[in-house]
Amino acid sequence: MARFPVVTRRPVSTVTIDFLQWLIESLRDEGKKALLLIWDNASWHISKQVRTWLKEHNRRARRIGDVRIVVCQLPTKSPWLNPIEPYWVHGKRAIGEPDRVLSKQEMMERVCNYYGCKLIEPLAQHPS
Repeated sequence: MARFPVVTRRPVSTVTIDFLQWLIESLRDEGKKALLLIWDNASWHISKQVRTWLKEHNRRARRIGDVRIVVCQLPTKSPWLNPIEPYWVHGKRAIGEPDRVLSKQEMMERVCNYYGCKLIEPLAQHPS
């Protein structure tokens, strides 16, 4: 069963970096050497802070033999190239309710139930 953390607030650069560090630790524990990351152009994916962190991490990873991150950036305005998009659409329709806004806890539980993943503690967003 997959385990993916959610964030407590908006997905900004610092949370993206925290998430990448969590991924690296998980992959390191599994003995993996690289992470292939296919990203859209969300502002928190392409920010200067995240791009700088990625460069520094990969330099350090090459030097010490840690998990490297290979980023494949999707072109802008090309959802047909991202095969996960239909899953998000179906998931949003299956999880949400048109008559009311779900609580954060309810939303996290429904997302995990729908996608078959284990609910783990959300990543806390630290002020930068």
